[in-house]
Amino acid sequence: MQKRMFKVMTRVEKKGGGGYWMRVGSGFENKDASFNILLEAMPKSFELHMRELDEEDLRKRESHARGANGNGAHSVTARSQTPDAVPF
Repeated sequence: MQKRMFKVMTRVEKKGGGGYWMRVGSGFENKDASFNILLEAMPKSFELHMRELDEEDLRKRESHARGANGNGAHSVTARSQTPDAVPF
């Protein structure tokens, strides 16, 4: 059985009006149908939205797992050096 995985997002309001969804973490379904939520950032509003990963998210995750050179090997870089890196 494939484990269901989720992206956790929060809405960020723009100064000029409107807003956008920012990913702040990941969620994972447990065997007992409960969830673990891992946050990489704390939303200002503490309002979270969780959505199951779609095909595009899974393709990005697979591409990252293969590494930049396509053979599955990639170097580990300090988090502070790559603040915009997405680990999935």
